[in-house]
Amino acid sequence: MSGLPQHLDLHLIRILYLLLVEKNVSRVALKLNQPQPSISASLRKLRELTGDPLLVRGARGMVPTQHGESLLKPAKRILDETESLFIKKSPFVPQEEARTFHIAAPDYLDSQFLPNVVATLRRGSPNSRVVIHSLGPGVDYLRMLSDGDMDLVIANWDEPPAHLHISKLFEDPIICTMRADSPYAKRTASDAMTLGEYLSLPHVAPSQMLPGYHGVIDAFLERQGMQRNVAVESAYFGLIPYMLTQTDLVLTTGRQFMRFYEKTLPLKIFTVPVKFPPMRFYQLWHERVHQAPEHKWLRDQITATAKALLQR
Repeated sequence: MSGLPQHLDLHLIRILYLLLVEKNVSRVALKLNQPQPSISASLRKLRELTGDPLLVRGARGMVPTQHGESLLKPAKRILDETESLFIKKSPFVPQEEARTFHIAAPDYLDSQFLPNVVATLRRGSPNSRVVIHSLGPGVDYLRMLSDGDMDLVIANWDEPPAHLHISKLFEDPIICTMRADSPYAKRTASDAMTLGEYLSLPHVAPSQMLPGYHGVIDAFLERQGMQRNVAVESAYFGLIPYMLTQTDLVLTTGRQFMRFYEKTLPLKIFTVPVKFPPMRFYQLWHERVHQAPEHKWLRDQITATAKALLQR
């Protein structure tokens, strides 16, 4: 113990951790809402305390030294353990307190679900802030959840990571849809479609969301030894129904997602000739926020919004 400074500032450990993660003084200053010179001064102090430069210039900006890299896990452990010391001391009073809630979700949810979540949170905790994040191949949501940059993820992947907590929200049966006056839709009086027709028609599908994973539809078809004809991939799922109105494309998605669009766009719904399981949506969160009162409240609000959606 004699080698440790008498008053090791917890805030300094937080700055150390963020500098090693962000590798950028300006970004850390922005995150902590502090002036940049103050963070630079803290870095100088940390260098003195450790006897190591910690961050050095690399080919593309700053990189941690080997010693700096070795301090990342202990710094995170100290911060996590300190945070857990006071969890039971501070109950969350949503109407009075101000928190920032970070939620990540795909854009192929029911068009009312996220707006309803935001409305519920605004009513319940009017002083709090809500940040909705997108999900895509560039978003390292596992790191963001474990680092506290994200509070929960709403998803429907086949195999969610086993180390995360999970709570089911709702199921959405699978249908397919296309322009009502497309040649195929006009030719087919009923909503029946053969398997051969389904696989050979030109499909539009969402872009890859996780590295190596093309989504529940194509993953299921692959397991059955089938492949559909994906002619277009789009990162903007909310625009796909509008693409259908000007093309011969077919979209396979959840029934709830299409409810809004089928009222406003000239589309025809078909029964899919493949026994797809329904899309199962759930919320995922990390152990680090499992006991926190404000996060329990957040998850309860999202669960309640999902139940209300199903009863509608």
